[in-house]
Amino acid sequence: MTEHVLITGGAGFIGTRLARRLVGAGHTVTVLDALIPQVHGEDPVETSPLLKSLDGIAEVIHGTVTSSADLRKALTNATVVVHLAAETGTGQSMYEIDRYVEANVGGTAKLLDVLTNETHSVKRIVVASSRSIYGEGAYETREGQIVYPPHRADEAMARGDFRVLDVDGQELRLIPTDENAKLHPSSVYGITKQMQESLVMTVGPTIGVEPVSLRYQNVYGPGQSLKNPYTGILSIFSTLIRQGKGINIFEDGLESRDFVYIDDIVEATFLASVVPAAAGEVFNVGSGVATTVLEVVDALQKAYGVEVPVTISGQYRLGDIRHNIADTTKLRDILGFTPAVTFSDGVRNFAEWVLTEPIEGDMYEKSLQEMADRKLLK
Repeated sequence: MTEHVLITGGAGFIGTRLARRLVGAGHTVTVLDALIPQVHGEDPVETSPLLKSLDGIAEVIHGTVTSSADLRKALTNATVVVHLAAETGTGQSMYEIDRYVEANVGGTAKLLDVLTNETHSVKRIVVASSRSIYGEGAYETREGQIVYPPHRADEAMARGDFRVLDVDGQELRLIPTDENAKLHPSSVYGITKQMQESLVMTVGPTIGVEPVSLRYQNVYGPGQSLKNPYTGILSIFSTLIRQGKGINIFEDGLESRDFVYIDDIVEATFLASVVPAAAGEVFNVGSGVATTVLEVVDALQKAYGVEVPVTISGQYRLGDIRHNIADTTKLRDILGFTPAVTFSDGVRNFAEWVLTEPIEGDMYEKSLQEMADRKLLK
C-alpha cells in the first residue's frame, strides 16, 4: 500500500536517506525541517548538501515542530509520521536545558496535540528514540544476575576509576540491553528522548494511531555533519585527523559504544514505517557490537593513512555512560531485519566519503570549553 510519509527533521543525515528509500519504494514524502545553522549552515538553500539531496524527492517545508501551524501544514495528506526532529547533543543538553526540552518534548507534545484535536489521515507514528534512555544499560554480576547499575560517581571518576561496579565494589560485565531493560537516563538529552517515546507510545493508541519507537544506538556514515561538534566522535575525530591535530581521549579510552551504520538505520526505520507487525512495538536498532574509543581512533587513522598525537587524558564528562550495546533480537524476530554492516566496512565507507568533503572549521574545542566553564567536563 502506498503511504504519504511526513518526516520531521527530514532534511538531516537520517531523514534525507530515509526519504530516498521511501520514494524508491513508491511512497510519497513530505519533509518538515527547521534547517538550523548548527546542522545546515547559515544559508541552507545554498550550502546544505543534505537539503539539496531532497530536490525532486520530497516536498520540503521550512518550519519547526514547536509550531502548531507548521505541523498542520506538514501533516496535510500524511498517513505515516516519522518523527526524527530533535536536538541531539548529549553534552550540550546539560546546559541548554530549555532548548532541548522545548524542541524534543514540546515539539512532540505539539505534534500529538494536533493529531488528537484536529482532523488528519495519520495511521502510524514512528518516533526516533535513543539508547540514551537506558543510561548504562544491562550488566551481569559474577553470579550471573542481570543488573542495571546507577550512574558512575563523580568522585570515583575523579580518581581515575571509570569502571561500572556493583554495590560490593566488584566490576560488572557488560551484556546486550534488551527493550525490557530499566530506563534511567543520565543526561537531559536522554530524559527528553524517554519523554518523547513515552508520549508517543501512550497517546498514539488513544487516538487510533499506531505508535512505533526505535531506540537508535550511535549512528554514523556518509552524509553525517562534519562541522557539528555534537554529531559523534567519528566525525569529530575525522576532522581533527585531517587537520593534523592531536586527539584527546577521555577517561581511559576503553569506554565503548554500539556504532550502527546509516544504511542499517534507514532500513530499520523504513520497515518500522510500513510493516504491519511493527505497530505498537519498541525496537533497539544497533549492531550489537561494542567498540571502544581507542579502537575508533585506530580504525580512523588507518582509514586515512595518517597518524596524529593521541593523548589519553583521563578527563570525563558528567552525563556520559561507560558502555551500552543493543540486543537486536526483537528487530530480527518481528521485522525480519538484522543490521549487517560491520564497523570495519562502515568506517572504510565513511572515510572514503569524508575525503571528498572540504575540511570544516573546528568547533569542537569551543564545545568542550562551554562544558568546562560549567564544570561538566573535568
